[in-house]
Amino acid sequence: MRLIRSAVIAFSTYSRLPMPQVEWTDENRRYSMCFFPLVGAVIGGLVWLWLCVCGWLELNALVKGAVGAVIPLLVTGGIHMDGFMDTTDALASWQPREKKLEILKDSHVGAFAVMGCASYMLLMTAFLSMAKPQAGAQAAVCFVLSRALSALAVTVLKSARPEGMLDKFASASKRRMVSVSGLIYVLVCGVIWCLWEVWLALILVAVAAAVTLYYKRMSEKQFGGVTGDLAGWYSQMLELCLIIAAVMGVKLL
Repeated sequence: MRLIRSAVIAFSTYSRLPMPQVEWTDENRRYSMCFFPLVGAVIGGLVWLWLCVCGWLELNALVKGAVGAVIPLLVTGGIHMDGFMDTTDALASWQPREKKLEILKDSHVGAFAVMGCASYMLLMTAFLSMAKPQAGAQAAVCFVLSRALSALAVTVLKSARPEGMLDKFASASKRRMVSVSGLIYVLVCGVIWCLWEVWLALILVAVAAAVTLYYKRMSEKQFGGVTGDLAGWYSQMLELCLIIAAVMGVKLL
């Protein structure tokens, strides 16, 4: 029952899918991050299904890309995009570290956040509009991997705010269990990709590693560690870069 409650909390926090009510105690939240990637599995499955439907019905490419780009926002409620936009504003401010952390907490939306979000959605729409139905399976795994790596990063990277929500989830979780489950998800994603095309799997792994290394360097240099908003930025960037690589890789087959 404890694992079920942790799974419910994970879906309640990181998605807008209807979930039963459970008490948010440290005990119930302990393993919630282990189930975080399953939210990505739901999103990936829906995106894959949509791409297949578009292929069957021969729908317009713009419709295919636009709806595909919106599906993750509908499922998550935009929680990760909110972090992406806040981080974009903070990075564009060129302010000292303390000021950047204040910008992350500011509820107002700046011009750079709007431009960043618009650019992101345009790119996601453009590349999903080019996606073949068979690329949907590759893309679906991207949503799982982005969340697995995000959960894994919580356990190994320094937190910029010990009192922040992200750190509270990390301290409430069994770090070793979250690390192990995160590695298992990563390995499963890699194996699934290899079943289709080994060379494409290597490219996708390389892209994920590059984004992760940049995230670590950027978060430590600019903010002194990771926060919930930065984790959202990381998740969104992983999804975009991986989907671009997956779509282009399948297209070149």
